[in-house]
Amino acid sequence: KLLLWVDSVERIGINKTRIIPGYHDEPLKGDRSGQRSIRLNKAYRAIYIEKENKEIVIISVIEVNKHEY
Repeated sequence: KLLLWVDSVERIGINKTRIIPGYHDEPLKGDRSGQRSIRLNKAYRAIYIEKENKEIVIISVIEVNKHEY
């Protein structure tokens, strides 16, 4: 899904890609202020930033788990 997102950004631009509901693109808060995340699936998120020159940099792909079993 990350590669599909990258392809979409290259083809239609970041602003139009952000409104695609399946990615759940959202700005982050706190220590990650200035960064954004997209959902790759229920368990993984990709964290990225957009530089002033409009370059998109993927910072990391992280596993998220709201429930500790």
